[in-house]
Amino acid sequence: MRHQVRFSGFGGQGIILSAVILGRAAVMYDGKYAVQTQVYGPEARGGASMSAVIIDDQPILFPKVTNPDLFVIMSQEGFEKYGTRADPHAVMLLDSTLVRSRPGCKFFEVPATREAKETLGRDIVANIIMLGATVRATGIVSENAMEKAILDSVPKGTESLNIKAMKRGFDLIEKGAEP
Repeated sequence: MRHQVRFSGFGGQGIILSAVILGRAAVMYDGKYAVQTQVYGPEARGGASMSAVIIDDQPILFPKVTNPDLFVIMSQEGFEKYGTRADPHAVMLLDSTLVRSRPGCKFFEVPATREAKETLGRDIVANIIMLGATVRATGIVSENAMEKAILDSVPKGTESLNIKAMKRGFDLIEKGAEP
């Protein structure tokens, strides 16, 4: 089953890394096909950033996301630039710490940045919290595949912190991160 996923936020939040990790989980550990693309402003840190992933059980012949069915939005600017035209049948996960707007589709409010700072002491892992929440909310890849892909992708010495962040994302969905 094909999924078109769009991640957005600002440079420095790990938007591109999130898409890479999701694609890696799908391909390397769940036996699916995936392609990943990215767009970021010249500002790099602080400017709008977007990354997209297509995941499918069949080979992917056209790599551009045309109609996302899943959005992971980590900033207000990211929402305004990439999330306002979400299809009513799409699902959106919002970092409720930084995104004020709400979409017309089903959505989950995930206070990832707040939790990263207050619970884990490192706001840099907010994107990993969002990945955990995404997997638990949608089942787009298996939780085991996501854990392995995270461990493959994060800097050595940060594995424990990142796995805690992923599990915090799971917990936030279990505790009712949706409205």
